[in-house]
Amino acid sequence: MTTETLAKTPLHALHLELGARMVPFAGYDMPVQYPLGVLKEHLHTREQAGLFDVSHMGQILLRGANAARALESLVPVDILDLPIGTQRYALFTDENGGILDDLMVARLADDELFLVVNAACKEQDLAHLQKHLGEQCAIESLFESRALLALQGPAAAAVLGRLAPEVRAMTFMQFASVNLQGVACYVSRSGYTGEDGYEISVPVAEAEALARALLAQPEVQPIGLGARDSLRLEAGLCLYGHDMSTATTPVEASLGWAISKARRADGLRAGNFPGAGQVFAQQRDGVPSKRVGLLPQERVPVREGAEIVDADGTVIGRVSSGGFGPSLGAPVAMGYVTASHAALDSEVWALVRGKRVAMKVAKTPFVPQRYYRG
Repeated sequence: MTTETLAKTPLHALHLELGARMVPFAGYDMPVQYPLGVLKEHLHTREQAGLFDVSHMGQILLRGANAARALESLVPVDILDLPIGTQRYALFTDENGGILDDLMVARLADDELFLVVNAACKEQDLAHLQKHLGEQCAIESLFESRALLALQGPAAAAVLGRLAPEVRAMTFMQFASVNLQGVACYVSRSGYTGEDGYEISVPVAEAEALARALLAQPEVQPIGLGARDSLRLEAGLCLYGHDMSTATTPVEASLGWAISKARRADGLRAGNFPGAGQVFAQQRDGVPSKRVGLLPQERVPVREGAEIVDADGTVIGRVSSGGFGPSLGAPVAMGYVTASHAALDSEVWALVRGKRVAMKVAKTPFVPQRYYRG
């Protein structure tokens, strides 16, 4: 796609004004970095607060008395008992148990749910919802009407608290309607960096003014996609289309924790989501390969797609995400390996430009999560 045909977020002109280097991403012209540079942007987010434009992601409202029960038919997650003012991580699965997308689901009211889905999947996710739930609840796309900002880092609460003091009392995964500069916004205490922080849904017309107000705070720097990727990788968080896809189930992707207790094989509302039989069989019998954290033992970044081999040189998997972890000061990666090599501290090797790079299977996250739980 050319720059002219790429979609633009409501903050596009601001990115250019701030000197961002723009790249195509999920059909949008997006900032990969600013003059500060990826390394310093990453470290600044860990130390103070970073502002991310994530308006390319899809926001969707579901309304109706049956909305929660309807959505449960598409995800292995407890939506019926999701309290008002709370959000939960969820997965759309297909009939084979493969992951169609991952998403966040928040409960606004008894009969109203707010969804955030991935940019590259949002059109197909909307079609998926309309096909399966269209007769059970109202489905409203907010793709054109709302922007999404993420304020991440240990200073995030102090920064956003200057605009709305009540956000300081929110805890991880709480969700609220908050007035910011006279504008009704949806705010969740969550993010994609492993740090404390917030995601803010704001009407398109007000997005730039809110972004400028946040950037005017001394702790805040604009952060691009480059640092967003290294931050989430250090936090051990999956990126759809890389660390999971329709070719991987939640069990293979090491996301079994995202299958709610009520929806498991022995739960009160067991199954009744696409691919439940396959997922339950894998939970019972195990899987041939699974996603693990990987720590290269040399200062050589191991990138996505690199083959993983055992001591005999037999291919046992591949790297799904990899790069340098600025906070760790070392390369980090995630990938899929055979179950026999998935135990912590297992020694494996990545093939990088024809050479073997030693790696160890490691626990994720690679850096401590600092979500605010009160």
